[in-house]
Amino acid sequence: MIDPIPDLPPGVLGFRAVGVVEASDYRSVLDPAIDAAVAKGQKLNIVFVLGEDFSRYSLSALWQDVLLEGKPEGSWGRVALVTNRKVLGEMVHGLGFLMPAEFRLFALADLQTAIDWAAGEKVADAEA
Repeated sequence: MIDPIPDLPPGVLGFRAVGVVEASDYRSVLDPAIDAAVAKGQKLNIVFVLGEDFSRYSLSALWQDVLLEGKPEGSWGRVALVTNRKVLGEMVHGLGFLMPAEFRLFALADLQTAIDWAAGEKVADAEA
C-alpha cells in the first residue's frame, strides 16, 4: 500500500510504502496526486519512503513506476528516496541517471533532510 505523507512544504508530495505495493496503489494514491500537480503546472518534487514496514513491490507496481516517466517533459523536479534497504537503495541509485528528475538517496534517519532537499533547500550530502 502507498500512504500519503501529510504536512509537507508547498510543492512537495510525499508517500510512504507499507507492506506490498500493488499497481492499484499507484492508480488510487500516487497517480492522482501527481496528475493534479502536473495539471497545476507544478514541478514534481517527491519524497518516497521505503521504511521498515515496506515488504516489496508487485510486478504490476514496478510497471506502474516505469509509466511515471511518461509525465510531460519538464514536469519533474526532485525525487528523494528515503530508505535503509541498502540493496534496493543501491539499485535505484544506480539507475537514477535514467530518471527525468534530479534524484537523491537518503537514510530513514535523514527524512527531514530529504523533505528539505525536495522543497528546494540546499542540504549537506546525506546519502544512505
